[in-house]
Amino acid sequence: MSVLSGKKIILGITGGIAAYKTASLVRLLIKAGAEVQVIMTPASHHFITPYTLSTLSKKPVYTQFFNSSDQGGTWNNHVDLAMWADFILIAPATANTLAKMTTGLCDNLLQAVYLSADCPVFIAPAMDLDMYKHPSTLHNLRQLESFGNHIIPAESGELASGLEGYGRMAEPENILSFLESKFSKTQLLIKKKILITAGPTYEAIDPVRFIGNHSSGKMGFDIALAAAENGAEVILVSGPSSLSISHPNVRLIRVQTAVEMFDACDSVFDSVDVLVGAAAVADYRPKHVADEKIKKDADSFVIELEKNPDILATLGNKKKEQFIVGFALETTNEIEHAKQKIVKKNLDLIVLNSLKDEGAGFGKPTNKVTFITKNFDIESMPLKTKEAVASDIVNKIIEHYA
Repeated sequence: MSVLSGKKIILGITGGIAAYKTASLVRLLIKAGAEVQVIMTPASHHFITPYTLSTLSKKPVYTQFFNSSDQGGTWNNHVDLAMWADFILIAPATANTLAKMTTGLCDNLLQAVYLSADCPVFIAPAMDLDMYKHPSTLHNLRQLESFGNHIIPAESGELASGLEGYGRMAEPENILSFLESKFSKTQLLIKKKILITAGPTYEAIDPVRFIGNHSSGKMGFDIALAAAENGAEVILVSGPSSLSISHPNVRLIRVQTAVEMFDACDSVFDSVDVLVGAAAVADYRPKHVADEKIKKDADSFVIELEKNPDILATLGNKKKEQFIVGFALETTNEIEHAKQKIVKKNLDLIVLNSLKDEGAGFGKPTNKVTFITKNFDIESMPLKTKEAVASDIVNKIIEHYA
């Protein structure tokens, strides 16, 4: 079975001669088990008819925002179309379309769907040799890649102008192989459900003050994105953070306090395969929270604290087959303290951070970690971006299930 089976694909066709190849492309995608919705630009109608593609895809082909009155005068909702798709494939993508995608120009339905999409986008450029190698086109391709789009390289061969060289749209079979390769590499955690905690917790003192820490949540959000891109279904429980995440595989639950975070995690723990505790959870909370703002009348002020639930320890001691990854932020005797946490919390892997390491800790784009397994195998990693560390952590999870 193809990894594309069950995928909902929007195929965007623009006005280049290579559009004639899309009939074969639609057939290959359908044969792979995908559901294909074709959207054509007006110019593409000069090269292939909507009727051909509608017959092959077994769906109406969309070009305009509004259907004609003989079709009921209905509106083709670009937002709904974008939300429906698992990914968008634009093939062929002309130089004109690449420029519009780069600058955000939105003058047709396909461009509106592209700008509304949160799903992966694959682009198969097609144009003549000189257009393909022009600095503006190369700039646009680099820019689109920097946006997170995936470029399916053009191929070399005879072009419509009679020239020989790069610019031909990749053959439909090669586009299919590119997509299958991409999704097979990014579906290593498919059917796995992963619970991730992120950010700080805020423990109220009064309506305006709280006990908290400097965690931004970035490490947990990066792990969530890396897991989702590998096919996992992710539940991300985050304390207060300015970060957001947009991926169809991620469900974000926002909480404030340690108790709220514990309740959110405990309610889904039995249904997950993996727990990654990346949050910096407050160990204590004020025993009494003032209903009104506390006035600074006294020279000293005492806050009585009580312990918060230990989320990892509680869930670790009730786990069945879950793989649990914890974090330890230490300043002294780092390795020994991390080993103690593995035993106490019944962890399978701990990610050790030391505040002594330059570039590591809260509020920084980088991190330097040491992995310690439940068998006390130790692997020290160099300083990396948090995105790279997130990939390393997800790879450890993949190795567990390999």
